[in-house]
Amino acid sequence: MIRRLIINRRGLARDRRGTAMVEFALTAPVFLLLLLGIIDYGWKFYAQHVLQGAVSNAARAATLEGNALNQAGLDASVREKVLVVFKDAQVSFSRKAYESYDAIGRPEPWVEKLPANGVRDANECFTDLNNNNRYDDDRGLEGNGGAEDVVLYTVSMTFTNVLPVWRMLGQSDQTTLRSTTVLRNQPYNNNTETSRPICP
Repeated sequence: MIRRLIINRRGLARDRRGTAMVEFALTAPVFLLLLLGIIDYGWKFYAQHVLQGAVSNAARAATLEGNALNQAGLDASVREKVLVVFKDAQVSFSRKAYESYDAIGRPEPWVEKLPANGVRDANECFTDLNNNNRYDDDRGLEGNGGAEDVVLYTVSMTFTNVLPVWRMLGQSDQTTLRSTTVLRNQPYNNNTETSRPICP
């Protein structure tokens, strides 16, 4: 009896039937997750291009005099193009106007008191470039600005992922994409730049 058990054990060790099924069971989840991730990435890549194309078209139109006062119409055209492909997407818009390209994202200038620390303190004077009566780390003026202003136009799109890849990994199934473009307004009237020094 013991001899028979030993023989059967040796036979089982040499038996390769079912090996492929076990290997498939071990590798299939990883392969499927990788495949779903590639499809999901491709879908987001496509979404980014749809959004960027719509933003670029609207931004070019926004700099012309005829469209300067109809920003809501331009936003509606971007939303319409996005919703053709992503029907449940939430689309939001923001515009900031600057006096020049190199001013984008820069803080308002301030006069530093001694001893200098490189940071604007509450008691230091500053130039209110965007005319909102407070110091800002970004000097941009909300809106489309005026003639010859540089406009930073940003559109955000939030949508639910098509495939449950991220949910399976414990992540959010919502994706937010942003598209930004920078253009200068045409000189259709006087520049709207306003600035004044403020000392607390």
